[in-house]
Amino acid sequence: MKKHFVLNFIVAALTGAALVSCGGGNDYSNNSRATGWDINGRDGFELNTDYKDQDAGPGLVFVEGGTFTMGRVKDDPMHDWNNTPNQQHVQSFYIDETEVTNGMYLEMLDWIKRVFPPEDEQYRNIYLGALPDTLVWRNRLGYNDAMTNNYLRHPAHANYPVVGVSWIQAVEFSNWRTDRVNEKILVDQGYLPKDLLGKANDGALFNTETYLNAPTLTYGGNDSITRGGRKSLALEKQRGKQASRNNSDTTGLYVRREQGILLPAAYRLPTEAEWEYAALGQSSLREYNSYRGRKKYPWDGQYTRSGKRNNRGDHLANFKQGDGDYGGIAGWSDDGADITAPIKNYAPNDYGLYDMAGNVSEWVADVYRPIIDDEYNDFNYYRGNVYTKNQIGPDGKVAVVTADDIVYDTLSNGKVIARNLPGEIRQIDIDDEETYLRTNFDRSDNRDYRDGDAQSSQSYAGLSPDQREKMYNSPQHSVTVDAEGNVIREYDADNSRTTLIDNEVRVIKGGSWRDRAYWLDPATRRFYPQDMARDDIGFRCAMSRVGSKSKKSKSPRN
Repeated sequence: MKKHFVLNFIVAALTGAALVSCGGGNDYSNNSRATGWDINGRDGFELNTDYKDQDAGPGLVFVEGGTFTMGRVKDDPMHDWNNTPNQQHVQSFYIDETEVTNGMYLEMLDWIKRVFPPEDEQYRNIYLGALPDTLVWRNRLGYNDAMTNNYLRHPAHANYPVVGVSWIQAVEFSNWRTDRVNEKILVDQGYLPKDLLGKANDGALFNTETYLNAPTLTYGGNDSITRGGRKSLALEKQRGKQASRNNSDTTGLYVRREQGILLPAAYRLPTEAEWEYAALGQSSLREYNSYRGRKKYPWDGQYTRSGKRNNRGDHLANFKQGDGDYGGIAGWSDDGADITAPIKNYAPNDYGLYDMAGNVSEWVADVYRPIIDDEYNDFNYYRGNVYTKNQIGPDGKVAVVTADDIVYDTLSNGKVIARNLPGEIRQIDIDDEETYLRTNFDRSDNRDYRDGDAQSSQSYAGLSPDQREKMYNSPQHSVTVDAEGNVIREYDADNSRTTLIDNEVRVIKGGSWRDRAYWLDPATRRFYPQDMARDDIGFRCAMSRVGSKSKKSKSPRN
């Protein structure tokens, strides 16, 4: 009787396991559900049926997406129309646990200096264009030389948020970080040589999109690198092709997007909606499918001081408490800092994110407009899309940037930066091939779309050319370089200008060490030119999540 019971239990367990395997997940056997053909067999279609979940990149924290009220819902004494509350939905994503620090940024500068030596005139502006502006600390009536000379490089400030970085530099750091993380993944997986990391390779660089689209063009076409890892060498030896590397069969020698080995998305700046959603950390206020309250700060409660018994009265963020009061009374400081503070100096919010209020304001991806057009879009809202595509050369292959055709740009402040680097795929605007008869987009540059100017109104068609002036007619300063290399700066002195807003102005979020408590509300928003920097603006990176919304299965509460 006992044996019969055990046998029935085993059969039931096996049956249950079979039923479970038929639901959710990848749900693939060795045969295709479409054709019945073999999957991952010798002659069959290849598909990664063992892919589990996206791993967070270094430094990132998972934030499960959902709906929230974007905009100011508490204490709006300014009645500022650019903070009008609106309901938005954000997809799940990852975001940096802390702001990017001086130490993290110096790692990139060190890499650039080794790969593109600034003493080489050909590369000089690559390094100079990446340097933070340390002069942001200067004040006409203040003595700040210690910060000007030491804040970026001295080890005492290594774990402080980097400042003096423009929006453009923050984007370039994100791109650099993506390629370095993916390059290390390929080294660790055995596809690239073990001693590769940190070497200059004569300016021949790894770029993620180039590797995925045209792996033979990576590292300047040097296949001793792209096929020099232990796994690639072992596979070639197994095939007996060690001596003939030009053989057309490259199966298994390069990683493909379908394998899910590389990061499925790039490091980037968070959108304004993502940043605000992450800063609020409303997970503690959820009640079934709605929120029980409206948060004013990243922490619970309506005050900037802690109410907990063990640290009652301590400030919860680094901000300016009053005129001439940046930190409190000596010996018993209110917030422990007079300028910026080290990362993780204050408690994180409910998502485990530090300094989402105070310390430094942060760049986000969006172009600034006073209006959040939730009537047009309430899902992953973002203003700033400029769609491009890979340039294809005469040989039918993607056009890869070389050291001889780096594109440099002179910004409005006269600073020269590199717009691309060797190894990247050249990008061009989309055209009718992508837009013909589409209803969801019809142009490459969408920054001006429905932004409240005359072109967005119904009466625009009836206006004369003289009346068709843009709402955002900001000053147009001119910076040119003559044949001798002299920078010529011309200021726009036109008195008809009515605004500082244009397509080169980006949103900044969160209060800083220079701000009063009003700006600690995640809903507050300001703007600043994307090619300029300040001593109170930093940034953190984000990454899109690919696949499931949640990292764990949901079940009813009751």
